[in-house]
Amino acid sequence: MVRSAARLFALAALLAAGVTQAAAQEDMRSVMGFGPFFRSGPSASPIPRERVSFMGNYAPGTIVISTSERRLYLVEPGGSALRYGIGVGRDGFRWAGVHRITAKKEWPSWTPPAQMLRRRPDLPRHMAGGEDNPLGARAMYLGSTLYRIHGSNEPETIGQAVSSGCFRMTNEDVVDLYDRVRVGATVIVRN
Repeated sequence: MVRSAARLFALAALLAAGVTQAAAQEDMRSVMGFGPFFRSGPSASPIPRERVSFMGNYAPGTIVISTSERRLYLVEPGGSALRYGIGVGRDGFRWAGVHRITAKKEWPSWTPPAQMLRRRPDLPRHMAGGEDNPLGARAMYLGSTLYRIHGSNEPETIGQAVSSGCFRMTNEDVVDLYDRVRVGATVIVRN
C-alpha cells in the first residue's frame, strides 16, 4: 500500500514537472516573440511567404499590393520580390492609389473610426495593443488615410476579402515586413 502511494506520488510529481516545464517553455516562446499569436511551423499563413521573380519599374523597398491576387510584394534588387498573402477589403471597401508609410507601430492600439462604429456598434470604442487586438503585432500607416498594413488576430482570414480597406497579414508575416521596410517607403495599391 505504501509502495503504491509512493509510485502515485512520484508519477504526480513527474507530471507536475512536465506541466511546469511546458508552461516555462510557453512563457519563453512569448518573451522571444513566438507566443500564442505565432503558430509553430514554417508559416502560420494559409499563403506562405516566398521569394519570387518580379518585373516592374519599382525601386527596391517599394511595396506593391495586388488586391485581386490578395498578395503584397516587397520589391527587392535584381528583379525579385518577397510575396506575402494578405486579407483585403471586402466588396465596397477596396481602393487603389499610391501612398507612403508615414508611421510604424509595434502592438498598436485600435480605435475604430466613427463610420465603422455606425456599422458595428458592438465594437469596443478603444482597444489596447495585444494579441486579441485586430491590428495584431505590427501596423504600418498609409499616408493620412485610416488604412494600414497590419497583423491580425484572425490568421485564417488571410487570402480573403474581409476588411474595411486595410491589408491584414499574419503576425509572423507582418513582423517580417515591418523589419524590412522604413517610414517613407512607397506603397502602390492596385486592383
